[in-house]
Amino acid sequence: MLYLSTRNNKIEKTASQAVLEGLASDGGLYMPKSFAGVEFPMENLAKMGPKEISATVVSLLFAGDEMLKGAGSEYEEAYKLVSKAYDGKFENEDYAPLSKVNDAYVMELYHGPTCAFKDVALQLLPQFIGAAKRATGMEDEIVILTATSGDTGSAALSGFSNVDGVKIIVFYPKKGISAVQERQMVSVDGKNTCVCSVVGNFDDAQSGVKNIFAKLELPKGVQLSSANSINIGRLVPQIAYYFKAYGELLNKNEIKMGDKVNYVVPTGNFGDILAGYFAKKMGLPVGKLVCSSNTNKVLTDFFESGVYNKNRSFYITKSPSMDILISSNLERLLYLTCGDAKCAEYMAQLKEKGEYKLAKDELDKIRQEFDAGFCDDIETIGTIEKVYNEYGYLMDTHTAVAWNVYEKWAEETGNKDKTVVLSTASPYKFSNSVMKALGKSYNGEFDALKKLQEYTGAPVPNSLVNIENKAVFHNVTVEKDDMLDFVSEMVNKKIWHN
Repeated sequence: MLYLSTRNNKIEKTASQAVLEGLASDGGLYMPKSFAGVEFPMENLAKMGPKEISATVVSLLFAGDEMLKGAGSEYEEAYKLVSKAYDGKFENEDYAPLSKVNDAYVMELYHGPTCAFKDVALQLLPQFIGAAKRATGMEDEIVILTATSGDTGSAALSGFSNVDGVKIIVFYPKKGISAVQERQMVSVDGKNTCVCSVVGNFDDAQSGVKNIFAKLELPKGVQLSSANSINIGRLVPQIAYYFKAYGELLNKNEIKMGDKVNYVVPTGNFGDILAGYFAKKMGLPVGKLVCSSNTNKVLTDFFESGVYNKNRSFYITKSPSMDILISSNLERLLYLTCGDAKCAEYMAQLKEKGEYKLAKDELDKIRQEFDAGFCDDIETIGTIEKVYNEYGYLMDTHTAVAWNVYEKWAEETGNKDKTVVLSTASPYKFSNSVMKALGKSYNGEFDALKKLQEYTGAPVPNSLVNIENKAVFHNVTVEKDDMLDFVSEMVNKKIWHN
């Protein structure tokens, strides 16, 4: 399997090269050359365990690559990577359990070490990078650059902390994430880790990282890569849990093979929902992929009008991981819809004018696959209260956005197909908002975490117990225009912190 840039399909790389580079030289994102022949063996799905599903997805999308060469088959080598990534890292072997809530199912993707869905990918990405380095004979040090709206950072730090031959720098928007999310990151003590807040929002941090990729002069023996979902190695592991959910529904006798299943996904950067579309391209019977946004509804507006316009007000919401106006992974959908030349044209318009508009036939093609909706903070809080009171199910703010959109979408469309709502974070990561929704008092976010357990009886995840008392190892803030200079200085340092 070869990978091409979304902006120039003449730029062609192996899977190992694409994973190591993260971003193409022209600023594009790497995409599989074709999904033809990359078909998941659906006939075996109901009998497969979570790791078997993941290994199958990896072996299909990285087929023929040197990183899967070894004593065993490509599937066996992929299974080894998956096992190294997941064994002992999640609460149990099932990294994406389903819970039935009323007439739908919620897929809980937050049972990993940092209590967010990105653990599924970011425990595996370091294994990909290690295997790719060995396969290509690379001896360069890899410096991972990541911008986070809250969850990617802690998951990436957990995955890459103290990994030999790799350093990681995480940027996050100052005052733009929850106190729990921030403490998860700044308390990481890996000697190869650096965490830095940026004066600005997530889009400022993400644009700054892309600028660094384009302009940083690297010393000999150093190469940049990314842990954001712009890296194809981040996206591939997420495809697996769509298949896993379908297999579980089969085993619960909720569906029959071939029945279509809808997936409702809270998303800001468009990576998680795009993984569902990739699963469909690989043979999963997907009905609709419903893109769920908060008040920063740039994606909802795009799916309704075909106009992507980032020139709008930015809102800090109760679902901060979705507070994004530049959805990087949408570029991959554009590539699949209209090809590399038109995709490059749209990306140039976005950079120069802050917006672009699809042709009608392009929008029609996309809307055959996707629907979209949004809800504001008042609806989010109300949804948490309603779902807990009516169904006894506790959810975080991002999941509540998706559930609210699901209910409105189901009523509007009358769609009766089985639906899975993706739950992307533990309610304990946003305990203050959850406590507010439940009408309970608390004194600060860390106190809310304790009070939430007292009220609901739901156990606090081990990684968040006493988190407020964890030592702080990172306390740096930069202006958005100084990110390049900051990374230049850090890359040339031998020791980051003791």
